[in-house]
Amino acid sequence: MIRVEGLRKSFNGAEVLRGVDFEISEGETVVIIGRSGGGKSVLLKHLCALLKPDAGKVLVDGIDVVPLGEGELPPIRKKFGFLFQGAALFDSLTLFDNVAFPLREERRPESEIEQRVMEMLGLVDLTKARDKKPAELSGGMRKRAGLARACVARPKYMLYDEPTTGLDPIRADNINELILRMRDHLQVTGVAVTHDMTSAYKIADRIALLHDGRIYAVGTPAEIQGSTDPVVQQFIHGISDAKVKGEVPHGAAANN
Repeated sequence: MIRVEGLRKSFNGAEVLRGVDFEISEGETVVIIGRSGGGKSVLLKHLCALLKPDAGKVLVDGIDVVPLGEGELPPIRKKFGFLFQGAALFDSLTLFDNVAFPLREERRPESEIEQRVMEMLGLVDLTKARDKKPAELSGGMRKRAGLARACVARPKYMLYDEPTTGLDPIRADNINELILRMRDHLQVTGVAVTHDMTSAYKIADRIALLHDGRIYAVGTPAEIQGSTDPVVQQFIHGISDAKVKGEVPHGAAANN
């Protein structure tokens, strides 16, 4: 489905991704965890060709998207829905028109747009808010609206950038439930990046820890929780560097 090989990316001389290798199988949801500024969102944007790597491959359904020109990328990008961290709604448009935007860009018939948008708004419990503007919505409602817009074109893959950030635990759990609902309803393959371990454990089939620019450990939620690797344990339990005694080994894998 999606395979990443030897992915490298630098910004202003600072290497963020240092040879990332991993793959995502059809129908699964993979959650990428790791420290702030560690390259999680950068990796996510490479999957849908929003960024070009310095080296490496990104294969989507067997096609390496890295060498493709800008004119060749729209069919690849149409396979992806993207829930941005801040939802990225258009302030001047109603909720309905925000969700309808991708379909209108494809010049779909208005009758189809009405049906599809209302279906998505129903799935995220926002049908009564269809005529509201983003400024009239709470943070949780904006996230739900962003999720509806990302899914309305029925993508094959869904990418989630910090889907629960800025939300209280109850609203965060609502988003997690909606991600699972969308997965089951649309049969999408998902990739999420998050710091929220509660969310990661709930929505993931597998969790990948991005550490020092590489995929350091991969496992099911139970395997990650049960890992004895100190790097994995430090991150999932939120232990500060000051509290870590002794040298933290590099390059070890999680005990799966």
